[in-house]
Amino acid sequence: MGKKLYVGNLPYSMDDAQLESQFSVIGKVDSARIITDRDTGRSKGFGFVEMSSDDEANKAIEQLNGTPLGGRNMTVSEARPQAPREGGGGPRGFRGGNRY
Repeated sequence: MGKKLYVGNLPYSMDDAQLESQFSVIGKVDSARIITDRDTGRSKGFGFVEMSSDDEANKAIEQLNGTPLGGRNMTVSEARPQAPREGGGGPRGFRGGNRY
């Protein structure tokens, strides 16, 4: 089982395919995804890459962390688990309809 990597400080013009090609020179990439803004669809400047093995993931961190890409120095590290979100569902403002 491979590791999921956090990749930050990316050019805003980068897409999933370009991110995958950056990491595929190191080893087999299971997935590569740029995180985008929900409303605008624009890149947030970071993403996640899953490498097929832990060795390849560690090699990617060693070789790619701090390397220049599109005028910025890429940040590559092991991804941390997503923190649970606070609050829950429920109404957020008036959604129309008859409430009485």
